[in-house]
Amino acid sequence: MTKLDQYVNAATRDNTRKAYQGAVRHFEVEWGGFLPATAESVARYLVHHAETLSVNTLRQRLAALAQWHLDQGFPDPTKAPVVRKVLKGIQVLHPVQEKRARPLQLEQLGQVDHWLASAIAMAKTSHDRGAELRHLRNRALLLLGFWRGFRGDELTRLRAEHVEVVPGEGMTCYFPVTKTDRQVRGTTFKAPALARLCPVEAYLAWVDATRISEGAVFRGIDRWGHVSDEGLHIDSLVPLLRSILKEAGVVSPELYSGHSLRRGFATWASANGWEVKTLMEYVGWKDVHSAMRYVDSADPFARHRISEMLATEFVLR
Repeated sequence: MTKLDQYVNAATRDNTRKAYQGAVRHFEVEWGGFLPATAESVARYLVHHAETLSVNTLRQRLAALAQWHLDQGFPDPTKAPVVRKVLKGIQVLHPVQEKRARPLQLEQLGQVDHWLASAIAMAKTSHDRGAELRHLRNRALLLLGFWRGFRGDELTRLRAEHVEVVPGEGMTCYFPVTKTDRQVRGTTFKAPALARLCPVEAYLAWVDATRISEGAVFRGIDRWGHVSDEGLHIDSLVPLLRSILKEAGVVSPELYSGHSLRRGFATWASANGWEVKTLMEYVGWKDVHSAMRYVDSADPFARHRISEMLATEFVLR
C-alpha cells in the first residue's frame, strides 16, 4: 500500500469502509450489476430488494454505490430522479417501524454491577484468574459505556494511552476520530468519579490488574487469563453485553444491544432534568433529532400529565 493509499484509507472509518465494500460487492457480484452503473440499473436493484431489505439498508447501499462512483471519477447515478422516486415509493409501500434497542435502566445497571462485584470476589477466592479478569473488564466496560453514553465502536476503539485519570475526581477519554467529528480535530470525553457505580474505579481496577498502559483498553481474555494484544471486535460487543445481562439475571437480555448503554444514560439524564442541549454536549450529538431518538420519556403515554390535568379540571368544577 502506497502512502497515498494509506492517507485515503485513513479518511474513512474502518467500519464504514467494510460496509461500503460489502454493499458494492452485493450489487456487483450477488445481484449481477455492472459498474459503473446506470440510474436505471440502480433503480432495478432497489426494486429487486424492496421486500427483503429495510429502507435504511437500501440507503446504505446507495451511499456505497455513490462513493464508489465518486472515487472512480464517474457520475453518481444514485442522485437521479428515478432512483429517488423508487426509494420513496418503497418507503410508502413497505413502511417498517424502526427497531430500537431497549435502554438499560439505572436499576438494572445496579443489578448487573452488584452481580459482577460478587463474581469478581468469588473468582479471587477460587483463584480463577480468567474469570476474575473477564468480570473486571466487563464491569469497567459497562459502567464507562453507560455514564459516558459511548457508542459500541468507541468502547472497542478506546486506547489506554488516550485515557487520563484523576483519582477521586474523574477521567478523560480522547478519540482522534469520532463519528460526528467531521473536521477530524479529535474529541475528548470526561467521565466523573462517583460514590457508587463508579466508572473511574472500575476502569482503574481493570487496567491495574492487567497492567495495560497502551493499546486497546478492552481486550479478549482466554480461559487461563491470558489477555489478548488486540481489542475486542465490534461484532463481539452485543453478544458479550447480552451474556453479561443474562448471567446477572436481567429479563429478556436479547432485547439489548450496544446502543442500550447510550439510550439508558440519555433516558436517565432526561428524566433527571438535563436539558437537551446539555445532554447533546455531554454525549456528543450534533443534531437534536438524533438526540431525541435515544431518549425515552419518563411518561411515554402522557398518563400522569393527563391525569393531573383532569384532576385539576374536576377540582375547578
